[in-house]
Amino acid sequence: MPSLKPLEPGAMFWAGRDSVAGIRALGVRCGQLGVGNGVELSGAAAARWKAELARERFTLVTVFAAFEGESYADIPTVRRTVGFIPRETREERERRTMEVSDFTAGLGVRSIACHIGFIPENRSNADRIAVRDMVRRVCEHAAGHRQTFALETGQETAQGLLHFIEDVSRPNLRINFDPANMILYGTGEPIPALRTLAPLVASVHCKDGDWPPERPRGALGVERRLGEGSVGIARFVRTLAEIGFRGPLNVEREAEDPEERLRDIRKAVQLLRLVARGVGG
Repeated sequence: MPSLKPLEPGAMFWAGRDSVAGIRALGVRCGQLGVGNGVELSGAAAARWKAELARERFTLVTVFAAFEGESYADIPTVRRTVGFIPRETREERERRTMEVSDFTAGLGVRSIACHIGFIPENRSNADRIAVRDMVRRVCEHAAGHRQTFALETGQETAQGLLHFIEDVSRPNLRINFDPANMILYGTGEPIPALRTLAPLVASVHCKDGDWPPERPRGALGVERRLGEGSVGIARFVRTLAEIGFRGPLNVEREAEDPEERLRDIRKAVQLLRLVARGVGG
């Protein structure tokens, strides 16, 4: 695999939607792979992915788990359906996360990640305790593969997420920092949040967006093309450099139209090259 440069642009892409060659053609050599519930995670599937990654000389830095039944339509729907919070899917999603860890080990990748959902703030809340214990088990399973387990930002404030990680108290629990999610969920300014969470940031998404509207209540903010939203991508990359982050800048774009999504990723990669060059990346 190629040796990556500090702050090298990469891309978040999805099994079943994207090919490694197709993402490589956007001008990146690295990225993060998302696996939904229908994606095969057998040893044979891992071997096929590993061969394709080697053929394209593509470095995979994280594998993301996504779960059947999750919806990001609005904040109340996210609360009901996403991550480890829904009680009725908790056991199934824990098992699936363990399988993703095993699959990731077959690829030779040392990091898994996912959204775990809105964590209740009250430390005595039964759901918070159950999810805390579930995250501990996932961390312990991942540690057996020498992996970190990264929690995606957005659904908690920086301090709330930090307190939860302290409660879990596992050395391989880390953060995948998405600045746009802080804005889309209205949970805090991303730059101060990044500085608060800096020691735990293992990977990042480069995504943009605007704050939620005042009405309707519970609406999410709107994702934008990179550089066109409220994140301030140059300031974000500069702050990453200041805190000592040297990993890939993984573009995430969630546009529904496939051609628009790939076109926007390509443009975002070009933008990030200019920005990273400006901060010495």
